[in-house]
Amino acid sequence: MAASGIALVELDERGVDKAFRADVLEGLSQWPKAIPARWLYDDAGSQLFEDITALPEYYPTRSERQILEHRQADFARLIGPGRAVVEFGSGSSVKTPLLLGAIDPAAYVPLDIAGDFLRAAARDLSAKFPGLPVYPVEADFMKPVTLPDEVEDLPKLGFFPGSTIGNMVARTAVDLLRSMRQTLGESSMLLIGMDLIKDPQVLIAAYDDAQGVTAEFNLNLARRVNRELKGTIPVDKLRHVARWNDTFARIEMHLEAQEDIAFEISGRAFAMEKGETIHTENSHKFDRRSQYTLLLAGGWTPEERWLDSEGRFSLVLASATRPRNAP
Repeated sequence: MAASGIALVELDERGVDKAFRADVLEGLSQWPKAIPARWLYDDAGSQLFEDITALPEYYPTRSERQILEHRQADFARLIGPGRAVVEFGSGSSVKTPLLLGAIDPAAYVPLDIAGDFLRAAARDLSAKFPGLPVYPVEADFMKPVTLPDEVEDLPKLGFFPGSTIGNMVARTAVDLLRSMRQTLGESSMLLIGMDLIKDPQVLIAAYDDAQGVTAEFNLNLARRVNRELKGTIPVDKLRHVARWNDTFARIEMHLEAQEDIAFEISGRAFAMEKGETIHTENSHKFDRRSQYTLLLAGGWTPEERWLDSEGRFSLVLASATRPRNAP
């Protein structure tokens, strides 16, 4: 590893992430209650998500991996060598070697908010590519990120796999895409995973698996609130719920109160009635038109699109749209 990482998360005097506390307190004060999905991914949540990707019901990881394995010649031709690959929300970086091996990059910059998980994954990847400079950055990629000086002058390829873009409502997704463009620069490209609309029963099963791993992933958010924010949420009184919302073309995850409950977080009192939920995640699904509209609104021009053999998932390669004053 060429660098130990750059920490950009703002902590208070007790080591609590200020943004996490603010989002939780604000989200539980509104109706309906909601907490942004990015807070699902502490170290424990990140590991649980890696477990989810191996479940038989969870097709996106297998489908995306198939595209990365079968389209390597396309990536080499369209992306070319010598770019700094910047992966947003890198997690365990398990798919990343397939991309790095195809395009001969000049550097790899994984960005993730789960610091310990990030550094462990960066060490593993450095061992697989001993000649590749790796610069892990601990940061909230929802905001513009200052990249390491070592890659400042290199052309960039943003890598955003896993259809994480689907976790955001359209407004937030467009803001993120614009932020990515600002982080990566004018001559950059973006390779992004986007899940596709399909049978709702297939989708619900992928987010409510028979083994209950996704339920543990969702409930871990409540445990994290209790642990980090001095919360008293009765986790055993919550249950995981996954539902398809056809109006918004998305799967929703919720934590539903099984009875009336009351609790405190950071000294503030909250209550939930039986059946009330905390909305914890969206996973929007796309078709080609909605994919391209979203990317164009975020400052990216689609260049190529690939689907897996079952037509369940897609990767889209886009380039930074050049500013212009007229159609």
